[in-house]
Amino acid sequence: MNKTYYFLIVLTFALGIGALFLPDKSHTKEISPEELFYKMNNPSRFVTTDQVARLIIEGDPTIMLIDTRPYDQYELYSLPGAMSVPLEELIDSTGAIDLMWEDYLGLEDMNTILFSNGDISADQVWVLCTRLGIENLFVMEGGVNRWVETILKPVTPSESAPNEEFALYDFRKGASIYFGGGSVEFEAQTVSEPLPQTRKKKKGV
Repeated sequence: MNKTYYFLIVLTFALGIGALFLPDKSHTKEISPEELFYKMNNPSRFVTTDQVARLIIEGDPTIMLIDTRPYDQYELYSLPGAMSVPLEELIDSTGAIDLMWEDYLGLEDMNTILFSNGDISADQVWVLCTRLGIENLFVMEGGVNRWVETILKPVTPSESAPNEEFALYDFRKGASIYFGGGSVEFEAQTVSEPLPQTRKKKKGV
């Protein structure tokens, strides 16, 4: 089990304990911890960078890309069409999803794809939203770091690689051209992603 899954287990446990001390917000769709664990361990909640690239290129109108990184990183570079919704703006002072975002993230007939630099902050948003019964949420596996490695700057396979790898490389090379990979100066391939805080300071009025 990798550190991301340890983090998710600890987070879910903390959410369960915290719920005992929070005021009732009447989340009628809130799912049980057992169901949440099941969903967490379902690999279908992840989408690859290749899948996301293809959806963007095809102009799929049913996807909504949510960049959960800090806004300064979003300004430096983000996926085409992505909306900046920093993690600290999503979470209220109790560590729960701010109610103003709940309906927005659960738009009917839309598939929301969350991403960060790696997986951690996007995973945290996924867990919090899924706990409230919000569906059709996905995490782009590897985040922007993997997007850079696979889509913007794909590596040529070795000569002995199978045909499938060359076919995938051909797609990625075309996608790199489409997304301007050759001209993007983005030095965040290895941007680390510290554990996000679950509380934020209230802004002054």
